[in-house]
Amino acid sequence: MGHGIAHVCAVMGAEVRIYDALQGAAKGAIERIRKNLDKGVELGKVSPDLRDAALSRLQPFESLVPACAGTDCVIEAVPEEIELKREIFGICDKAAPEHALLATNTSSLPVGDLAIAVRDPGRLVGMHFFNPVHMMKLVEVVRHEGSSKDAVALAVALAERMGKTPITVTDSPGFASSRLGLILGLEAMRMVEQGVASPSDIDTAMKLGYGHPMGPLELTDLVGLDVRLGISRYLSDAIGPAFNPPQVLQDKVAAGKLGKKSGEGFYRWSPDGKKLS
Repeated sequence: MGHGIAHVCAVMGAEVRIYDALQGAAKGAIERIRKNLDKGVELGKVSPDLRDAALSRLQPFESLVPACAGTDCVIEAVPEEIELKREIFGICDKAAPEHALLATNTSSLPVGDLAIAVRDPGRLVGMHFFNPVHMMKLVEVVRHEGSSKDAVALAVALAERMGKTPITVTDSPGFASSRLGLILGLEAMRMVEQGVASPSDIDTAMKLGYGHPMGPLELTDLVGLDVRLGISRYLSDAIGPAFNPPQVLQDKVAAGKLGKKSGEGFYRWSPDGKKLS
């Protein structure tokens, strides 16, 4: 998600700094952005000049503190672990200027529980992007009880500048999109368990019958089965048993079948990211 957010920010015209704790990952993110922009040029959707200008605005960093210095906005996209996110925001809060907007890309964790890590909780909001970020139009702007009106308005305006359509939701478990999207995905998994239909046929039903651009099981592979399992467990505790993780999901994660990023989930994937079966 991080490289996708950096992509749309650079195309928007912002100077973008990318930090990742994994050595070399920030430079790798820029290469992924380059490939996506090159594909856009091939398809005639991106001009060569726009691609080159966007790439020139990207800078990799190997340390978080200097990456935050002098910024106007910091968007966090680390794994869905609340203590990790709090640790990151504790550093960003001190390293970024006081005027900087702090935003989390969490898809389900309470934004208010993250905001306690910063001195001024009012400047932290949720900005939940969707994968692939450079193609998906929606951004959920999540306001917690302490979010300032200015911070929420700034996040909405920023999403619009990126060419996205923002919606504003209150800080509740799963927000709007994750809560609805996950319940559909979990039911699709239960249908696989019960032998109702194959993953491919279930996805085809949703694409052709309901106009979804991607079926719930293919989407699960794209998001990551481990990510969906974590969200499922959280929402199961927060909302109720409707969100209990199906056994097939737990088994696949235990076996390391995490979806597209591992080469297999409900489908098999080639190293270059093409669906095989």
